[in-house]
Amino acid sequence: MTRQYELVERVLSYQPTADEAMLNRAYVYAMKAHGNQKRASGAPYFSHPLEVAAILAEMRLDDATIATALLHDTIEDTDVTRGEIDTLFGAEIGTLVDGLTKIKKLDLVTKKAEQAENFRKLLLAISSDIRVLLVKFADRLHNMRTLEHMEPAKRKIIAEETMDIYAPLAGRMGMQWLREELEDLAFRWLNPNAYVTVVERLKILRVGNQGLIDEIEGELTTKLKDAKVKGVVGGREKKPYAIWSKMERKQISLEQLSDIYAFRIVVPKVPDCYHALAVVHTTWHVVPGRFKDYISNPKQNDYQSIHTTIVGPRHQRVELQIRTELMHSIAEYGVAAHALYKDLEDKKGKNSKNGKGEVPSQDSNAYRWLRHLVGMLLDSDNPEEFLEHTKLELFQDQVFCFTPKGRLIALPRGANSIDFAYAVHTDVGNTCVGARINGRPMPLASALRNGDEVEIMCSDAQEPPAAWQNLAVTGKARSAIRRATRDAVRAQYGDLGREILDRAFRRSGKTFSEESIGEALGRLSQKTAEDVMAAVGRGELASADVMRAVFPEEGPQEPPKRRRKVKRTDEGWFGLRKVMGLKFRLPGTSGRGRPEGAGGIPIRGLRGDLPVNFADGGAVPGDRIVGILTPGQGITIYPIHADALKAFDEEPERWIDITWDIDEDDPGRFPAKIAVTAMNEPMSLAQVASVIGEADGNIENIKMTNRVADYTEMLIDLEVWDVQHLNEILAGLRAKDVVSSAARAEY
Repeated sequence: MTRQYELVERVLSYQPTADEAMLNRAYVYAMKAHGNQKRASGAPYFSHPLEVAAILAEMRLDDATIATALLHDTIEDTDVTRGEIDTLFGAEIGTLVDGLTKIKKLDLVTKKAEQAENFRKLLLAISSDIRVLLVKFADRLHNMRTLEHMEPAKRKIIAEETMDIYAPLAGRMGMQWLREELEDLAFRWLNPNAYVTVVERLKILRVGNQGLIDEIEGELTTKLKDAKVKGVVGGREKKPYAIWSKMERKQISLEQLSDIYAFRIVVPKVPDCYHALAVVHTTWHVVPGRFKDYISNPKQNDYQSIHTTIVGPRHQRVELQIRTELMHSIAEYGVAAHALYKDLEDKKGKNSKNGKGEVPSQDSNAYRWLRHLVGMLLDSDNPEEFLEHTKLELFQDQVFCFTPKGRLIALPRGANSIDFAYAVHTDVGNTCVGARINGRPMPLASALRNGDEVEIMCSDAQEPPAAWQNLAVTGKARSAIRRATRDAVRAQYGDLGREILDRAFRRSGKTFSEESIGEALGRLSQKTAEDVMAAVGRGELASADVMRAVFPEEGPQEPPKRRRKVKRTDEGWFGLRKVMGLKFRLPGTSGRGRPEGAGGIPIRGLRGDLPVNFADGGAVPGDRIVGILTPGQGITIYPIHADALKAFDEEPERWIDITWDIDEDDPGRFPAKIAVTAMNEPMSLAQVASVIGEADGNIENIKMTNRVADYTEMLIDLEVWDVQHLNEILAGLRAKDVVSSAARAEY
């Protein structure tokens, strides 16, 4: 266990201005607060916060963060209060400890919805001060290092959470060493057999390559020295999980991996990086397609380095990373490096240089990404979707693309022009209608590649289709599309509600206005007039209730007087047909007397002895159609666009290619289904039926699917001549004031 003086001396070694007395006070206070508490291993509980503080000291964090690490469990696990922490150590440390206490109360590893909601709370807690996240990382790392003392079931749950959230989040924060260790520790418990296999194979490989790392390091150092390039060369072996995941991803054996051993050249300044690269490339053969310049195009987590692969000594493929000392610090410690620099700058009141003429950024891209993520979750109303999209962004590698004006856009690998458009601006994504990639028109779903120049074409008349949610890769794009879809649906309901209320006002001799609605919001329990109209459109609020709220002095509204009922004769439906001018076919015949059955449906591609039926939504000439064979039942005809056909995707042997074969001299009627939303006004149904009858349509059935105070949704089974005839009927219905919408029913 780290000793008190060792911890303080380590902090003072990189932060000479650290408050030594405060660190000693936090050490003693936390040790006394935890008293005789024990961990699962049997060790004193205080050993945990002490080791967390030691990990943060290795990351060179400021004195306030180290004190927070020592105190981070006191409020949760002892009798210590937030007020005591504030009094003894100041409000800054009190706020950090309180933030960690709230995070600890979250049980992220519960049911999916709860896990997602708690992840939202985690991000909100850490977004105010990045040091909260850094202490949480160190806390998780020490817990993972001692995970063998936990029960097997809980051990597996903690390892899964680490692999799913904490390891990739550490990567996005630029802390690569932490990500690698967390992944490796989780891998050990999640897939112990694979872990042992890789470790044993690495031992065998090490024996065969004995001395290889020293040999390559020595030769690289000599070549750089001869070229008068100051640089430190280091080699390392990849972690077991990194090796295993690459084997799984590329479906190759361990011996086929070219980068089990990676080497790093750290130089003083940026020009030295390219000088060292020239030395390497002119000395050894370069492996084509294995060069990446992240100095020119940094990753979103601020990572900068040159990557290249050469065929080096012993004809061994060698992966090389070339970077400056500052780049190396940020690559290893990520936002932790920025946190320390910022703290030193704040305390000194001026920029702190690293001795090489480079000034570290005070606001890292990784932290900006975190704040963007928080902004996105505030717009999201579904925590499970948010967690899913966040995991996508955490795990995916990047591609770098450009706008026509040269702006760099970094996106996850596999992203397309839709994601690019939303990365430029939400309004650009919402109005996107097409894209040119490198000057050529391309489908919006085309995956982008490094270096692509993408030009987005927009139209103010465009709204993002809901189907784009399945095409988009980034969480930002999906969230914006979902929000735009909700807004569009809300606007439709709002328009319907406005029309309903306008009619209700006119029937009462009033003039409709949003101002009058606004004055009654309190009585209607709504926030805005738009909310009222949308609620009326959805059927959640009756227009009569709105009228009573707007004009409470007039009392209850009298129902409109009913017109005289139409007398129904003994002819039943035929009498109603005469009143409304409709035509109905007799049972057993088509519209012009053609007998029903296979012989009455003129379609090519069918055997004459098979019975033929139409699917529930019908099909009419002009539709592209397909037949589905059901043994013993015959053939069912579907339009090619019917969603119901998805059920037969795995049974291609049942699909039959058929086409229409219509006799122009003797056409027949065919079934179709339409969905109509009509206002609940006197004779509204009669007007719907009249439009269909006057257009020579044939009603077979009407089904009311949703009836509320102000409108009714219905499904109408028709018989029509063809698609053109059906479209004429739909157009006639839409032209009626009582009809809010009319469309072909989906099935």
